[in-house]
Amino acid sequence: EVQLQASGGGLVQAGGSLRLSCAVSGFTLGNRAIGWFRQAPGKEREGVSCMSDLDGRTFYADSVKGRFALSSDNARNTVYLHMSSLRPEDTAVYYCAACLVAYYSSGWYCQDSNNMDYWGKGTQVTVSS
Repeated sequence: EVQLQASGGGLVQAGGSLRLSCAVSGFTLGNRAIGWFRQAPGKEREGVSCMSDLDGRTFYADSVKGRFALSSDNARNTVYLHMSSLRPEDTAVYYCAACLVAYYSSGWYCQDSNNMDYWGKGTQVTVSS
């Protein structure tokens, strides 16, 4: 059974940092696509950062470029989202998601949440001003 467990959210002041973790079970991190999405109240879920083993690249939404970094620890089957210089507009529930086999580029997976097959429960990130 595929499971993704996100953790690491919390309350942080603007300018601060957080690291989100996504522990993956039921499949190994290889030849897959995995990423982070977020959903703020009243807004649609948006792709924040995705990686695809098809193109070996990492996609970042324009709003987080230079501030967020996605990394993967295959030995621990865990994916991280390192968030720095956080802003109040980063406040949202953050979700990790995956496809077991990567057929498309990293950007493709992030452009629409329907492009991912498996989802974990979200973790709340709140950035105070």
